[in-house]
Amino acid sequence: MVKLSVVVVNYNVCYFLEQALLSVRRAVEKLGQPVEVFVVDNNSADGSVAMVQARFPEVVLIANHTNPGFSKANNQALRRATGQYQLLLNPDTVVEEDTFRACCAFMDAHPECGGLGVKMLDGQGRFLPESKRALPTPTVAFYKMFGLARLLPRSRTFGRYHLGFLSPDETHEVEVLSGAFMLLRKAALDEIGLLDEDYFMYGEDIDLSYRLTQGGWKNYYYPGTRIIHYKGESTKRTSVNFVFVFYRAMVIFARKHFAPGRAGLFSLLINAAIWLRAGAALLERLAVRVAPLLLDAGLIWGGMYFLKTYWERNHKFAPGNYPPQYMEVVVPAYILVWLTSAYLSGAYDRPVKTSRVVRGVFVGTLVISAASNFLDAWRFSKALIILGGVWAVAALVGRQLVAHFIKYRDLRLSERRQKNIAIVGSGPESRRVRQLLEAAGVQARVIGYVNVAPEATTPAVAAADAHAAPSPLPHSPLEDALGELRQLADIIHLYALDELIFCGKDLPASQIIALMLSLPADPPVAYKILPEDSQYIIGSSNKDTPGDYYTLDIALSLYQPQQARAKRLLDVVSSAGLLLLAPLLIWWQPRKEGFLRNCLEVLLGNRTWVGLRYTTGPAQAVPAVLSPADAVATVTPLTEVTQRRLELLYAKDYEPGMDLSVLWRCWRRLGQ
Repeated sequence: MVKLSVVVVNYNVCYFLEQALLSVRRAVEKLGQPVEVFVVDNNSADGSVAMVQARFPEVVLIANHTNPGFSKANNQALRRATGQYQLLLNPDTVVEEDTFRACCAFMDAHPECGGLGVKMLDGQGRFLPESKRALPTPTVAFYKMFGLARLLPRSRTFGRYHLGFLSPDETHEVEVLSGAFMLLRKAALDEIGLLDEDYFMYGEDIDLSYRLTQGGWKNYYYPGTRIIHYKGESTKRTSVNFVFVFYRAMVIFARKHFAPGRAGLFSLLINAAIWLRAGAALLERLAVRVAPLLLDAGLIWGGMYFLKTYWERNHKFAPGNYPPQYMEVVVPAYILVWLTSAYLSGAYDRPVKTSRVVRGVFVGTLVISAASNFLDAWRFSKALIILGGVWAVAALVGRQLVAHFIKYRDLRLSERRQKNIAIVGSGPESRRVRQLLEAAGVQARVIGYVNVAPEATTPAVAAADAHAAPSPLPHSPLEDALGELRQLADIIHLYALDELIFCGKDLPASQIIALMLSLPADPPVAYKILPEDSQYIIGSSNKDTPGDYYTLDIALSLYQPQQARAKRLLDVVSSAGLLLLAPLLIWWQPRKEGFLRNCLEVLLGNRTWVGLRYTTGPAQAVPAVLSPADAVATVTPLTEVTQRRLELLYAKDYEPGMDLSVLWRCWRRLGQ
């Protein structure tokens, strides 16, 4: 009889899935009993299916041609699973080698247990509070949604959502398990049914946990084993999309399980919270993007006020000759032109370059000077315009210098600060890490490696043991071992390390997790893992951001800031032009409503005219109306492989003229 069935649902996170399956393989070996592993792929476009077929032949692969959602995909595998225990596991997780053995032993010893969750840590080794949760009753949900749970996390009244008053190091009976690691008893599933497919993403774990307790089973939180949960495939928790999807799932839960009267009140509270949190998310995102521009605008306005006052008192005009409209209307118009020109010139791109600021403000000054010749409202002293341009450069560069110094303690504005990285593993694996970092173009200085063998001793070790004060170091040869694992904390301080990369081939997951937990939080160090025989170095900075990784990806011109701005400008101009010509062009459009809708969507930035439709781009990429593959004239339809290859070439060598070419060839299909 199969002891355990493991189900992993994947969508475009090949790099995380590979690491998860490697950790599952090791945990299966430690369990020593029959296990079946299912991977359900929801139409990924990142090579996940090919990777699983090549690297994990023991896995039962279900490759969907659409994305049916998390619940339906899990149920596809659960209907075929035969294990006594059935584990729902996220692809962005790493399980310890002993996880399956320990969890199955717990389930064997507790026949009343229908579901089991474990201690989850983020990519930095910090405890994830969602490892244990209570049922989101209207009261509990209210405290969560309006921030009281965050303010008083250990309160038995306000902190019930994450049960913050319960120790994370003790076993507890809980109400809700996390879908990232949810071990279920097959006998319990046979009684209560599988996941509710009304939930597309989020909420299905709450629903299933509740039905388990309603069916007489118990759910347990078990800290006897640990997993890493990167949250790599999750929607960003600060995004508007996450707010809507997550809280809508809670509405479905309320309508399904609460009495009609309570469900109505609960739905009202949740919908109020949705708009409140969505508004907060939008404001937060807007503030992050706009704050530097507003600060620069304030600095320029203050400088212009000083220049205007000085000019009045010491030059041509008597005090008061400049009307109030000068500072209220004309100067803000100057500032708008200067900042717009600077932005388009790349003054806000990283790394910051003074030449971009100068070029942008110079062009803006020329525009203002030219406009002042034709507009009476702008016709003031040309000297003030020139002096204002000089001050604008000083303000923009000065503000960024101050911000850079506060963060990095140096004034090398145009230089990307290199991270100090050490590798924890054997010599051969550390050399492979360095090759991957160099191939991926990572801005980092590899100090050396910490040997997992106990006999490693070097001068650096002696210095670490003596707690020597750190001093400026040249680039150390990678072949030099920095020390042993027992000296890792001292090595971090000695070499001022920013990041540690653990070699999964040399260290078991349990040891990596133990090291994360044992190392001091100060100074903060980022952790990443290179799985065995993988091309991906994976990590995550905190629980609210998707995991990041270093890999051999091709640099794509399409996503470079300057090209992205040019593309956006082209979209705005072309959409405005098409709307002006709509009374004429619309008669040649098969889908007239779609044409007008697309023009507005592109103008507002919700879509782009040309982009990747058959290939997955970055999470922030907007949907495209047309693909470069659409412009290829052919008698037979293109295969998916050909479409993706054409899009990759487009992204790699992107220039705005490519979009114009596609628009010209496909202008009758703009309503699709």
